[in-house]
Amino acid sequence: MFDNALEGVRVLDLTHHVAGPQCTKLLADYGADVIKVERPSGDPARSIGPFQNDQPHPEKSGLFLHLNINKRSITINLKHPNGVGVVKELVRESDIVIENFRPGMMDSLGLGYDVLEKINPAIVLTSISNFGQTGPYREMKSSDIVAYAMGGPMNITGHADYEPLKLAGNIVAMHAGSVGAYATMVALWDAEDTGEGQNVDISIYETQAGFRDRRVIYLTAHAYTGESYSRPDPGYRVASGTRPCADGFVNILGFGPRFRNISNMIGHPELADDPKFADPAGRSDPDVAMAFDEYYIPWLMEHTKLEAVNEAQDNQLLAGPINTVEDIFKDPHFEFRGYWDTIDHPETGELTYPGRPFKMSGAELPPRSPAPLLGQHTVEVLENLGHTTQVISLLRESGAI
Repeated sequence: MFDNALEGVRVLDLTHHVAGPQCTKLLADYGADVIKVERPSGDPARSIGPFQNDQPHPEKSGLFLHLNINKRSITINLKHPNGVGVVKELVRESDIVIENFRPGMMDSLGLGYDVLEKINPAIVLTSISNFGQTGPYREMKSSDIVAYAMGGPMNITGHADYEPLKLAGNIVAMHAGSVGAYATMVALWDAEDTGEGQNVDISIYETQAGFRDRRVIYLTAHAYTGESYSRPDPGYRVASGTRPCADGFVNILGFGPRFRNISNMIGHPELADDPKFADPAGRSDPDVAMAFDEYYIPWLMEHTKLEAVNEAQDNQLLAGPINTVEDIFKDPHFEFRGYWDTIDHPETGELTYPGRPFKMSGAELPPRSPAPLLGQHTVEVLENLGHTTQVISLLRESGAI
């Protein structure tokens, strides 16, 4: 039994915005000591909403609060030679450095991998960038929607008769950060075995081309057949897909061999033998689907989401409610598993946060700490490096921290 899965692992976090902080958040969630280096003005994510009570404040950004749980914040001016000197001191005592600057920035700061490995031969440097550290796109600017579009997934999301659509939120950056976390752990495992670190190169573009949903299947199909896939027609199948109910929407799949089950469930077993619905090919006809809905929708409108889903599950049907955010917060399954965490932050007070993404039977992880205030741990970290109060004051006066 151990207290923390990553107990004793120190991470120097030079990241900002979303992808990098998501990577280091996952490591912090499982016990790594993550020292977040922020520019004196703070991580730009501090200025991105949503904000508590819709009042912009650098300590109340929901995005920042979520992505920086369990970390310590130290402010360092990386353009100041003394600031770079502090980073090098921290590298000596770290196992991992993670950065998401544009390619070449670490070298220009005097913190490239060739420098870091001389300070600490076992250091793992994970570099997350838009298109990777090499290649013709290396210097290109990007964003979540640009990477989603260029990587291919956007070609198959949206309505066939309209322009492609991106899935909501920071899905690309979050996914790339998650890839970065497991790649970092693989590199750390190797470093602990060999005593030699390495530079892990994460291309956000490549995480989209090779990892997103069905994209790998489509790429493989193209390699074998030369066929390209695009956005499908929305379709409207008998007894399948999203339908309204008494308090929202449900998604129940009753096609194929399950058609008799759904017919029995709604109290019309005779429909399973009706020639109109018996032909499997005909069940993809929208007119046939609407004919079945004349029996199906009235049944749904007499049931809430959970009632309909529970009955569907009892009838061996694949089913789930279309949950709102409020539904998720109140979901008894999440509550039973203790998914939500209540964390008290000095500026926001107690808020409810999503829990860790997976549980471990061999790790009794401690309560999570709130995202740090800007520079909250600067003095603490510098004192741990052996700097005196006088030296810390001089660093602050010089603009290095």
